[in-house]
Amino acid sequence: MLLCGKTTLSQADPQMQRLVFAGPPASVSYPLIEMLDSGALDELAQEVEFIQWTNPDQLRALVLQGEVDFVAVPTNVAANLYNRGVPLQLLNVSTWGALWMVSREPGRTRLADFKGEEIAIPFRADMPDIVFGLLAEKEGLEPSKDFQLRYTSTPLDAVALLLTRRIDHALLADPAVALVLRKSGSFPVSVVAPELHRSVNLQALWGELMDTEPRIPQAGIAVLGASRDNPALVQQVEQAYRAAAERCYEQPQVCGRRVAQRIRLLSPEAVADALAVQPRHYASAQAARPELEAFFQLLLERQSASVGGQLPTDAFYGGSAAAH
Repeated sequence: MLLCGKTTLSQADPQMQRLVFAGPPASVSYPLIEMLDSGALDELAQEVEFIQWTNPDQLRALVLQGEVDFVAVPTNVAANLYNRGVPLQLLNVSTWGALWMVSREPGRTRLADFKGEEIAIPFRADMPDIVFGLLAEKEGLEPSKDFQLRYTSTPLDAVALLLTRRIDHALLADPAVALVLRKSGSFPVSVVAPELHRSVNLQALWGELMDTEPRIPQAGIAVLGASRDNPALVQQVEQAYRAAAERCYEQPQVCGRRVAQRIRLLSPEAVADALAVQPRHYASAQAARPELEAFFQLLLERQSASVGGQLPTDAFYGGSAAAH
């Protein structure tokens, strides 16, 4: 693979040889795939590539080896990498509402409704786990004592536990939520009572308990390496990504088919289902900075390593301050 420094657009070479994007099997990657497969970036590079990363170690390796120009990433992971000295700038926040409780029991609206029960949670001490613990504490609960928390190594492991009825409740992020509902025959319509349900919307609960907007700045796009020094490239990619995000909301079936071709774990239907319930809020990193810093501060207080031990400095926040 070419290093980021070798793929920087220059005045002498109006078209790059190669432009590399990376993203996880998650909603933040949908616009990436949509803009790549729609041809929106064809004028920028002779070759445009998408690499899927599935775990933090793989992401770290891609970033540290200089193999990608832009990456779709959880915001706290971007902060962690930045604070560790990775040449990175967060451009936007496009995912604000992916976290849900999935339950076999209908009608549950608060985390207190799960008191005393077993809950599967992917990735101990990762951002969703920290958010769950924070909200549980806001409800007057002590997570380690009031729940039987069963940590899994991947979201798919939690999905498997639900589908095989070895567990009744799990904390998941879309599109895993939509995927498990589809696989269990619970959505859109079942001839019998749905086996699994979207239960507690953690974003809505966040807004209520934290006295703020019902959204969490969960993921966005970051630019890496020497590509940061090419404002024309960054602006074109950011504009293309934002337009692609809008197309995904407007044409979820088309977006779903493109995503499923790139990410084999997902189905077109699950992608479209996830888009239907995801907040359509979008902001540049600069515009989202107050919410990002409030979020990072909470993570910092509970698991400082999750954001790299400190709040990011000014250079971390990219995009226009007015770009909502």
